[in-house]
Amino acid sequence: MRKILVVSYSQTGQLTKIVDSIMGPLLNDEQIQIDSLTIQPQVKFPFPWSFFKFFQVMPESVYMKEIELDKVTLHSSIDSSSDDTTDVMNEPYDLIILSYQVWFLSPSLPISSFLQSEQAKILFNNTPVMTVIGCRGMWLTAQEKMKVLLAKLNANLVDNIVLTDECGAGFSFLATPLWMLTGNKKPVSWVPKAGVSDQEIAKAQRFGIAIKKRLTDTNSKITTPMMTSLAAVKINEKLIMSEKIGHRSFKVWGKLLMLLGPQNSVRRCVGLCFYFTFLLALIVTIVPITALIIKLISPIFKAKIAKQKAYYAQPSGE
Repeated sequence: MRKILVVSYSQTGQLTKIVDSIMGPLLNDEQIQIDSLTIQPQVKFPFPWSFFKFFQVMPESVYMKEIELDKVTLHSSIDSSSDDTTDVMNEPYDLIILSYQVWFLSPSLPISSFLQSEQAKILFNNTPVMTVIGCRGMWLTAQEKMKVLLAKLNANLVDNIVLTDECGAGFSFLATPLWMLTGNKKPVSWVPKAGVSDQEIAKAQRFGIAIKKRLTDTNSKITTPMMTSLAAVKINEKLIMSEKIGHRSFKVWGKLLMLLGPQNSVRRCVGLCFYFTFLLALIVTIVPITALIIKLISPIFKAKIAKQKAYYAQPSGE
């Protein structure tokens, strides 16, 4: 029997729907056992977020500081009543599907914390891993950080699937924060609905079909991508430079805010007020200027941009 482990943390529920769609074609196959690990922090993050709470976690997210997690419980498709991880920890998986959200251009805190745990060291060691991302649109930096975390665990990243907001980078810049702060994907009529569309989520079943075929056609270990030619990711070259600038900004301000004090301290709150002013200025000046510069230089650096796109699309490809 082939074994799959699904590791996930979904704050809004969208990522759960994406993973459920991918796993749908494999659920009733008697040759495949599916186990799941749902990561939960000891102190739950709110949804919807409050404005200040959302930005309070920025420094720790960017620097991937470990947080305390609840005892992780494994559920099996064979015996859903079991919550004992002892035996499973000693049995290798044929594939781990690691789904995560992007927080401030980094893997979400619960996921990055779990990947630094002793349990992860055992589960991921010498194991093929497929990452699944559901996000607004910027995920390149987060995936680069994820590669580092997986390398430390001696895991083998064989595929990456990314589903992004379909309303476009411009509108999602407003739509996604409104969703995070209100809990409503479309709180105002003139802003497009936030999140990955239901149609895109439904079409994610094609990835599950590819996984099923690979696992049942041969018993050999997965060492190469399974999602090639399935449009697993889409690289927006206009966002490559924006991500790099944004991440540098998060790192500088993140370090400064942590030096000022812990989350919810008066000094950090004061620092956040200054950060909001900086962020607003960045949005109305640097972001549009950067977009214009990218548009102007794209023809000149066409070959370099193509090389960057090919790199970030690995291992599954566009």
